[in-house]
Amino acid sequence: MAAFLLIVAAVLSRVFPHPAWLNFTAVGGALLYFGARRPLRQIWIPVAALAATDFYLTAFFYSYPFHLSDYFLTWAWYAAVVALGYVLLSRKTTVSRVVAGVAVAPTSFFLITNFAAWAAQPQIYPRSIAGLTLSYAAGLPFYRNDVVSTAIVAAMAFGLPAMAHQMAQRHQTASA
Repeated sequence: MAAFLLIVAAVLSRVFPHPAWLNFTAVGGALLYFGARRPLRQIWIPVAALAATDFYLTAFFYSYPFHLSDYFLTWAWYAAVVALGYVLLSRKTTVSRVVAGVAVAPTSFFLITNFAAWAAQPQIYPRSIAGLTLSYAAGLPFYRNDVVSTAIVAAMAFGLPAMAHQMAQRHQTASA
């Protein structure tokens, strides 16, 4: 149930207004957790929820035209992060594995989407190393916030249940 609630939190963290400087979303951490705790055959659930959120934000919140082709890369990334959570964290969850997931998820999004922006928008980013560098530089503030929000959500999602389990074991040992 917690995996589904985190996907709802991810959707809400994107839909509810927040200050531009904050740019906090629960997406990366929620996708990692979903992959770690749910069967891989359910990968479509978070992808569909976040794809619907992309459609809502684009078409209704920002009032931009919605083009499916603009989102395939993002939706593939959603699925890839769920798969990453499944591969990395479903059988054995350790601090180092969670940290690896937290590092890979936002870093892959940053690298892939900024490269795609450079490749698809020559009117904004020149087709040169300088243009590619400019694209990545423009994404750095978003990357920083993505790493922080993914780390916070993953730490809470994986850490709080582990701490509760540890505390229950200590209490059981002390009362025995």
